[in-house]
Amino acid sequence: MASAYSDTVKVFKAFCDENRLKILEQLRTGEKCACKLLDDLHITQPTLSHHMKLLCDADIVQGRKEGKWVHYSMNQEGTERAKMLLEQLLSMDVSIEQKQDGCDK
Repeated sequence: MASAYSDTVKVFKAFCDENRLKILEQLRTGEKCACKLLDDLHITQPTLSHHMKLLCDADIVQGRKEGKWVHYSMNQEGTERAKMLLEQLLSMDVSIEQKQDGCDK
């Protein structure tokens, strides 16, 4: 079970940064070269690499090497998984009685 939580943390950590959200917004319209992301976001290459590693590790983004640049795009399977995780975490399980919280008050 610890591994399932670890994978979930990777997904939500990917969404917890303003620059990563900007990157995802850019990628919504299609594949982008790292050089284009660098220009649009006004960040350094090491900073972009850090953000892309987190997004790729969460399987939300995928990279494709072409020459010296990497072209990034949204990973459809990963984004669907992220949606499912969020839905699972926020859905209420009405089959479990509230008294099971261990409090008798």
